[in-house]
Amino acid sequence: MTETQSYRLDIGATVVENTGVRFKVWAPYAKDVAVKITAPQERLLPLVPNRSGYFEGFVEGLAADSRYFFVLDRDKTRPDPASRYQPGGVHGASAVVDPHLFQWTDQGWRGAALRDYVMYELHVGTFTEAGTFDAIIPHLTYLKQDVGITAVELMPVAQFPGARNWGYDGAYPFAPQNSYGGPDGFKRLVNACHAQGLAVVLDVVYNHLGPEGNYLHDYGPYFTDRYRTPWGQAINYDGRDSDPIRRYFISNALYWINEYHVDALRLDAIHGIFDFSAKHVLQELCEAVHGEAARLRRPLHVIAESDLNDTRVIKPATFGGHGCDAQWNDDFHHALRVVLTRENQGYYQDFTGMADLAQAIQQGFVYTGRYSEFRRRRHGHSSALIMPSQFVVFSQNHDQVGNRADGARLSAQLPAEALKAAAALVLLSPNIPLLFMGEEYGERAPFLYFIDHSDPGLIDAVRKGRREEFAHFGWREEDIPDPYAVSTFTRSLVHPGSQTDARSLDLLRWYRALTDVRKRFPVLGAGADGRNHDALWSEADGPIMTLHRWMERGPEALLLIGLNETARSITLRRPVGSWTLKLQGDQLEPGESGARGFPPTLDIRDSGRTLVLPPFAVAVYLSAEAAPSPC
Repeated sequence: MTETQSYRLDIGATVVENTGVRFKVWAPYAKDVAVKITAPQERLLPLVPNRSGYFEGFVEGLAADSRYFFVLDRDKTRPDPASRYQPGGVHGASAVVDPHLFQWTDQGWRGAALRDYVMYELHVGTFTEAGTFDAIIPHLTYLKQDVGITAVELMPVAQFPGARNWGYDGAYPFAPQNSYGGPDGFKRLVNACHAQGLAVVLDVVYNHLGPEGNYLHDYGPYFTDRYRTPWGQAINYDGRDSDPIRRYFISNALYWINEYHVDALRLDAIHGIFDFSAKHVLQELCEAVHGEAARLRRPLHVIAESDLNDTRVIKPATFGGHGCDAQWNDDFHHALRVVLTRENQGYYQDFTGMADLAQAIQQGFVYTGRYSEFRRRRHGHSSALIMPSQFVVFSQNHDQVGNRADGARLSAQLPAEALKAAAALVLLSPNIPLLFMGEEYGERAPFLYFIDHSDPGLIDAVRKGRREEFAHFGWREEDIPDPYAVSTFTRSLVHPGSQTDARSLDLLRWYRALTDVRKRFPVLGAGADGRNHDALWSEADGPIMTLHRWMERGPEALLLIGLNETARSITLRRPVGSWTLKLQGDQLEPGESGARGFPPTLDIRDSGRTLVLPPFAVAVYLSAEAAPSPC
């Protein structure tokens, strides 16, 4: 990690070494603005306006940890929109933070290429009993060594109301959640991740702010009625006076990279970002992040969540795109889940099974312009020319688990062998794999939706919204847990690293074997150099996927992954060649005999080779060129 940083946050409170604090806030709706210092000594000082709508001022003798508000037009006392810390929550005073006081020890960290990411998504509040940044640190060795991940992805940590929230109700984009441990706690976690060789991905929300503690309406035209999002008013990225607003959010992206040494940003639901200006704000943001990567001389990545099935999100600007490095591929998840569980309600009605799953593996998007029954219109366009390494795939994530009425994980619905097959499809895909906390050992605790708002009206509105949302999936109202109940939160706690039962240990061992074989053999990693893979499937194969992968140099790979519930015969006619078993789903050692054993060598000729696959069988074969020893 280089010590030379070209970016500095120039809004909010900035400590000027040994002299005081400079304050700067954009407040075009106000005629006058003052800063009210509440600690260590109460005082009120006016700020000076300029023609751009900013107000600035310098307070001598002030230092880090001082508390303050901005006072708008002498009658509105508000926290700082660019507050680095809200120790008293979303309605309390902002705290001055000096980013230079933290002693980083990650100078040797040089980042990681996106193609090497094996991501693990976690929610800080439910990953441990303590629910803090610091409490995660002792588990990093487990995540790296026992699971084999290379990147920790944190659900949003920006200050939200109360102590229980998914994080998407954040009201202060620059302030790490107080109940998680605040700025220093987050920095200690990132520092510890880098010490373990783990990259850090941060989920950020640039499509809306939470409804409680959001005082931006008092400062300026941050929001617009021209567009609507599922969360209310859209952020004003393209209307009058939108330049400072774009700057606010792009500054936030660079802030996490520089002051917190984050390696990648996951942009939440960009389909809720509306911008019809000549240069889309996402393009501007990606250019800023990639420019910072060049200056800091370490890889930085932007990963989008989008349900648009629009390749412009991940195409470079030179080809008319926004320039994001990758995006989540919900189509892969939906197709896989339909095969595994046969669900057909809500958006699952659009997916038919193995044919869609094969297309998701082969090309990325399933919906490439065909009619969607769920949307009642045509949807998406082709991603056939997009690199596989630009898609993030998963069998579970916070949305797909938590946005079920019962928060049920696949482990509550499927046998362990089915979970193993699903994990193989994710971790040995040519895409970037993402795991959701606890799936690696088959966590049985649900992941439910929870809130801790203080406004009874808002709490009731959230309850009503959840009931209406789940009606589309046919869930009964009595099956929906109260999002405000503390028990809804505590039921969602996971238990990493404390497994003792044979089922959990066996599943965890399997995940480790998959991550190991993915790293050991480059042909099983992300397809960054071209579409060098074939998902071989036909109706005759039933729910069995044959995935052939190759590179310009080195061994080829042949993966047999069964999603079949009963034994099934399959005839392989390609790829022709001689193959050596490297990994199978039950013994984890090649060539061992047993009811589920695969032949240690597999010769496929034009005449075909017939195999009988037990239920949910997985086998990884490599061509004769493979040099490394078996896993």
